[in-house]
Amino acid sequence: MTHLGHNISSVRYLCIDLGQRYTGLATGDDETGIALPLDVINTRDNDTRMAALTRTIQDQEVDALVLGLPLNMDGSAGPAAAAMRAYAEKLQATFGLAVHLVDERLSSHAAEGTLRDVAMTRSKRKKAGHAMAAVVILQDFLAGRQRAPRTDSGLDGMV
Repeated sequence: MTHLGHNISSVRYLCIDLGQRYTGLATGDDETGIALPLDVINTRDNDTRMAALTRTIQDQEVDALVLGLPLNMDGSAGPAAAAMRAYAEKLQATFGLAVHLVDERLSSHAAEGTLRDVAMTRSKRKKAGHAMAAVVILQDFLAGRQRAPRTDSGLDGMV
């Protein structure tokens, strides 16, 4: 069913590229399959970050979250992946939204390549890189959703 040209069943995603200081955000939906950079949260304080995420989820009318899962280059899960899984569970409990984990290997490298020729200072490029990494992660997730049949919601990739 459509309403004003939009598929009512379309899911709106917020991708979070969590960093110690900078947290990149991107949005997209499974109707268009396009991910766009949204913002970068600049804080080391978890309470401040959660407050910013709460505002963003409400303002963007998000239906589900996507997080980058930091796997080792050989595909194995180390301490960083375990920490991200715990964070995903916390977000799911806090917001009541499905959380999808996506392999983020090489997403920062791809984002840096995208921004390499942009005229901005190195510190601004580094900050913008987190939002672009979120775009890369979300774009990979959306592309996978278009290729694969829809699955039930929840923590994808959680074992």
